[in-house]
Amino acid sequence: MHEIGLAEAILEAVQKRAAGRPVARARIRAGALLRIVEPSMDQAFQLVTEGTVAEGAAIDMIVTPARLTCRACGHDGSTLDPLAVCPTCGDGDVAVTGGDELVLESIEIGESPDVPGNPGGDRGDPSRSA
Repeated sequence: MHEIGLAEAILEAVQKRAAGRPVARARIRAGALLRIVEPSMDQAFQLVTEGTVAEGAAIDMIVTPARLTCRACGHDGSTLDPLAVCPTCGDGDVAVTGGDELVLESIEIGESPDVPGNPGGDRGDPSRSA
Protein backbone atom coordinates (compact mmCIF):
# COMPACT_ATOMS: atom_id res chain seq x y z
CA MET A 1 0.00 0.00 0.00
CA HIS A 2 2.08 2.90 -1.30
CA GLU A 3 -0.67 5.30 -0.26
CA ILE A 4 0.88 5.48 3.25
CA GLY A 5 4.06 7.09 1.91
CA LEU A 6 2.05 9.47 -0.27
CA ALA A 7 -0.22 10.37 2.67
CA GLU A 8 2.85 11.16 4.80
CA ALA A 9 4.16 13.50 2.10
CA ILE A 10 0.76 15.18 1.80
CA LEU A 11 0.55 15.59 5.58
CA GLU A 12 3.95 17.27 5.65
CA ALA A 13 2.81 19.81 3.05
CA VAL A 14 -0.53 20.30 4.85
CA GLN A 15 1.20 20.98 8.16
CA LYS A 16 3.48 23.59 6.58
CA ARG A 17 0.51 25.44 5.08
CA ALA A 18 -1.63 25.14 8.19
CA ALA A 19 1.01 26.69 10.46
CA GLY A 20 -0.50 25.09 13.57
CA ARG A 21 -4.15 25.80 12.69
CA PRO A 22 -6.60 22.87 12.58
CA VAL A 23 -7.27 21.45 9.13
CA ALA A 24 -10.75 20.32 8.09
CA ARG A 25 -10.06 19.25 4.50
CA ALA A 26 -7.21 18.81 2.02
CA ARG A 27 -7.57 18.68 -1.76
CA ILE A 28 -4.98 16.91 -3.91
CA ARG A 29 -4.49 16.37 -7.62
CA ALA A 30 -2.94 13.00 -8.43
CA GLY A 31 -1.84 11.69 -11.80
CA ALA A 32 -3.41 8.48 -13.07
CA LEU A 33 -0.01 6.78 -13.36
CA LEU A 34 0.40 6.92 -9.57
CA ARG A 35 -2.37 4.32 -9.41
CA ILE A 36 -3.79 5.65 -6.15
CA VAL A 37 -6.81 3.78 -4.86
CA GLU A 38 -9.07 6.44 -3.35
CA PRO A 39 -10.43 4.39 -0.40
CA SER A 40 -6.87 3.32 0.44
CA MET A 41 -5.72 6.96 0.31
CA ASP A 42 -8.58 7.98 2.61
CA GLN A 43 -7.60 5.27 5.08
CA ALA A 44 -3.88 6.08 4.87
CA PHE A 45 -4.51 9.80 5.39
CA GLN A 46 -6.66 9.13 8.45
CA LEU A 47 -3.93 6.88 9.85
CA VAL A 48 -1.00 9.27 9.37
CA THR A 49 -2.90 12.36 10.56
CA GLU A 50 -3.73 10.95 14.02
CA GLY A 51 -2.49 13.38 16.66
CA THR A 52 -1.75 16.16 14.14
CA VAL A 53 -3.50 19.39 13.12
CA ALA A 54 -5.11 17.39 10.30
CA GLU A 55 -6.60 14.66 12.49
CA GLY A 56 -10.10 13.87 11.22
CA ALA A 57 -9.65 15.99 8.08
CA ALA A 58 -11.22 14.80 4.85
CA ILE A 59 -9.10 14.36 1.75
CA ASP A 60 -10.50 15.09 -1.71
CA MET A 61 -8.67 13.62 -4.66
CA ILE A 62 -8.88 14.60 -8.31
CA VAL A 63 -7.25 12.14 -10.72
CA THR A 64 -5.63 13.73 -13.76
CA PRO A 65 -5.07 11.74 -16.96
CA ALA A 66 -1.82 11.03 -18.75
CA ARG A 67 -1.21 11.91 -22.42
CA LEU A 68 -1.15 9.01 -24.85
CA THR A 69 0.41 9.16 -28.32
CA CYS A 70 0.19 6.15 -30.63
CA ARG A 71 3.36 5.50 -32.60
CA ALA A 72 1.45 3.40 -35.15
CA CYS A 73 -1.40 5.70 -36.16
CA GLY A 74 -0.47 9.01 -34.52
CA HIS A 75 -3.57 9.23 -32.32
CA ASP A 76 -3.08 11.73 -29.49
CA GLY A 77 -5.37 11.74 -26.47
CA SER A 78 -5.62 11.25 -22.74
CA THR A 79 -5.93 8.13 -20.63
CA LEU A 80 -6.50 7.11 -17.03
CA ASP A 81 -5.10 3.63 -17.75
CA PRO A 82 -1.36 3.21 -17.11
CA LEU A 83 -1.38 0.14 -19.38
CA ALA A 84 -3.33 1.78 -22.19
CA VAL A 85 -3.44 0.75 -25.82
CA CYS A 86 -4.42 3.07 -28.63
CA PRO A 87 -8.22 3.52 -28.58
CA THR A 88 -8.20 4.19 -32.33
CA CYS A 89 -6.18 1.30 -33.76
CA GLY A 90 -5.65 -0.98 -30.74
CA ASP A 91 -1.85 -0.93 -31.06
CA GLY A 92 0.16 -1.22 -27.84
CA ASP A 93 3.09 0.85 -29.09
CA VAL A 94 2.12 4.07 -27.34
CA ALA A 95 4.03 6.80 -25.56
CA VAL A 96 2.48 7.78 -22.25
CA THR A 97 3.57 11.07 -20.69
CA GLY A 98 2.51 13.02 -17.62
CA GLY A 99 0.02 11.59 -15.18
CA ASP A 100 2.61 11.21 -12.42
CA GLU A 101 2.06 14.43 -10.49
CA LEU A 102 0.97 14.76 -6.89
CA VAL A 103 -0.06 18.29 -5.94
CA LEU A 104 -1.60 19.66 -2.78
CA GLU A 105 -4.07 22.12 -4.27
CA SER A 106 -5.67 23.52 -1.15
CA ILE A 107 -6.47 23.08 2.49
CA GLU A 108 -9.52 24.17 4.42
CA ILE A 109 -8.82 25.48 7.88
CA GLY A 110 -11.27 24.39 10.55
CA GLU A 111 -12.52 26.47 13.44
CA SER A 112 -10.39 26.67 16.51
CA PRO A 113 -11.81 27.71 19.87
CA ASP A 114 -8.37 28.99 20.90
CA VAL A 115 -6.46 31.26 18.57
CA PRO A 116 -3.16 32.46 20.06
CA GLY A 117 -3.25 36.22 20.60
CA ASN A 118 -7.01 36.44 20.01
CA PRO A 119 -9.08 36.05 23.17
CA GLY A 120 -12.21 36.11 21.00
CA GLY A 121 -11.33 32.77 19.44
CA ASP A 122 -11.60 31.98 15.75
CA ARG A 123 -14.78 33.98 15.19
CA GLY A 124 -13.52 37.10 16.90
CA ASP A 125 -16.26 36.96 19.55
CA PRO A 126 -15.35 39.80 21.96
CA SER A 127 -17.56 38.35 24.73
CA ARG A 128 -15.28 35.28 24.98
CA SER A 129 -12.51 35.44 27.49
CA ALA A 130 -9.13 33.73 27.36
